Amino acid sequence: MSWRLIIDADDTLWENNIYFEDAFDRFVEFLDHSALKGPDVREHLNGIEIENAKTNGYGSVNFGRNMVECLHQLSERPVAKRDEESVREFAHAILDHPMVILPGVEQTLDYLAGKYDLTLFTKGSSEEQRAKVERSGLAHFFAHVEVTKEKHPAAYLDLTVLRGMARELAWMVGNSPKSDINPALEAGLNAAYVPHSRTWVLEREELRPTGGAGRLLVLENFAGLREHF
Repeated sequence: MSWRLIIDADDTLWENNIYFEDAFDRFVEFLDHSALKGPDVREHLNGIEIENAKTNGYGSVNFGRNMVECLHQLSERPVAKRDEESVREFAHAILDHPMVILPGVEQTLDYLAGKYDLTLFTKGSSEEQRAKVERSGLAHFFAHVEVTKEKHPAAYLDLTVLRGMARELAWMVGNSPKSDINPALEAGLNAAYVPHSRTWVLEREELRPTGGAGRLLVLENFAGLREHF
């Protein structure tokens, strides 16, 4: 069977959200609120991120902007320009972390690329995401890299047209139920769920295997793809 594999990037191929969590922890310490603890601040920031993602998208730069907005809303002291700069630096430091490829990824991509056409499909800042792809050393495994603002069913349908894929032969592989699995199934593709213990809270939701015509695989890890493809 000539499957066409579409593969997510962040927290599927390499570590990503752990660095955003580190930046958030630094932000909570900097905010030093007298009453609000980390989970309270996180809940407030989640609301800001949900709203701003509609227009600004994702990535470290927008994460910095969201934390600055959160600082202005929650700070118990006047916010100076230097405070804003400090918070933005927490987010900017995300880009300084080395790429940490997840276990089994490189060997599995080498195996899959020898048999199938691979497309990397990720969302966020195009410049930031493409830079990570190049830094990862994994770009040569992919016939095409596509960065989109949001992963919804229409984005998957557009990708299948762009890449000349039959939906029944296409598989989306990723760690996010919200962005990788459920919308791909809804669009009529198949999906392989590769869970990550630190998936961003806003990417978590219940899997909906009956949401479309596609098949769903639930794997323990990325290397598990070799048992099915």
